[in-house]
Amino acid sequence: MDRRAFGEQPDRPTGPLTGQHSEYTGRYVVLLDPSNQESGLNALRSNADIASVERVRGSETANVAELLERPDVSVLFEDLAAVVVEVRPEQRHALVTSAEAESSIIAAEPERMVYAMPITAPHQAPTEFFPAFRSDEEVVSRHTEAEIATGHGPAWHEKDWTWGLQAIRANLSHLTGKGVKIAVLDTGVDADHPDLAGRIPATVSFVPNETADDGNGHGTHCIGTAAGSAHPRQGPRYGVAPDAQILAAKVLNNAGSGSDGQILAAMAWAVSQGAKVISMSLGARVRPGELFPQTYEILAQRVLRHGTVIVAAAGNDSMRPGSIVPVSRPANCPSILAVAALDKALNPSFFSNGGINDQGGEINIAAPGRDVHSAAPDGGYRVLSGTSMATPHAAGVIALLAQANPNASAAELMASLKASAFPMVQPVRDVGTGLLQAP
Repeated sequence: MDRRAFGEQPDRPTGPLTGQHSEYTGRYVVLLDPSNQESGLNALRSNADIASVERVRGSETANVAELLERPDVSVLFEDLAAVVVEVRPEQRHALVTSAEAESSIIAAEPERMVYAMPITAPHQAPTEFFPAFRSDEEVVSRHTEAEIATGHGPAWHEKDWTWGLQAIRANLSHLTGKGVKIAVLDTGVDADHPDLAGRIPATVSFVPNETADDGNGHGTHCIGTAAGSAHPRQGPRYGVAPDAQILAAKVLNNAGSGSDGQILAAMAWAVSQGAKVISMSLGARVRPGELFPQTYEILAQRVLRHGTVIVAAAGNDSMRPGSIVPVSRPANCPSILAVAALDKALNPSFFSNGGINDQGGEINIAAPGRDVHSAAPDGGYRVLSGTSMATPHAAGVIALLAQANPNASAAELMASLKASAFPMVQPVRDVGTGLLQAP
């Protein structure tokens, strides 16, 4: 058993990269042997004093958000053999010890927070958490006007198509994602947006006391990029897969924060709904040399076997050329596609993280992530920058590939996406196999 799969949780964040939020929630994410879940649960009950366990199937979403918040309940997601465990501080060591000794427990890690929150002070000390996006104003404030101008590169005519869709050649593809479901795990969605209405068969919120409505804007923007209308009410076309169906799971609250458990719940739900791709423009910062999270990696492998690809944002913490920060979690897992951001000159955006950590942590592919026009709540539009904006481009292309190859496995879709990228001169560390291309 690989002891890296287990870890005790400190009472508070430690080390130099601590922020204003608590990194840990007090819970654990525990992965069980799918063929022997009861033995794992019994070990948790006897050794770590886990009492009440609520069982949830992927499609059963009622009250899950509230269950995850209850201090007296642990929640088992049976489809993925994963449990979010409530454990008292004095029982943490016993939980880890039982996990290491019990063969039916595959991995156990402290539950952490993830964020999609803009940094309001551009030059503040780094925190333990990576904001999955920053607004254009914040991006501009971090670099000089000369550097910004360099990133704009050649002029793109965006009357009919955004520069991003042109760069990935979506404007030349006859495919539309018809019959394919894209799940976007984010801050929710404006389901009444005229460019999205009628193509959202299911929404769900895993955030306590908040509906799936998008009170932030990040989720609607990402959903628009993945699957906005072929004929938007206003402006150029910006959606990669305009006929794909949208599954909107709210895992981040309106302030832009959520937990691993909420993401796990949404993964199980998305798989049960038949999603071919899960798009996650969220994450948390990691240190140089830090290993990928075992729980997310094993979950991603299980999701792949269910037929679903996961794509995730690489993170926006770099200050190129002087500082390149490692790919954030969970994008740093080998079985999750990590997406870097390119600017209009088709260079890595100065904020885009890089593949500098071994054993996972690589960039898999690069996509447009600078000055991206897409949908905004209340029927509007907005331009944002970040690896968050690059990620739904990749999710949309997965939908096109799935439409073209309906019998392809999730692993085959991942391989096809990477193999079809346009080679670039920049290091693999920064762009992976190259520029995303639509089939």
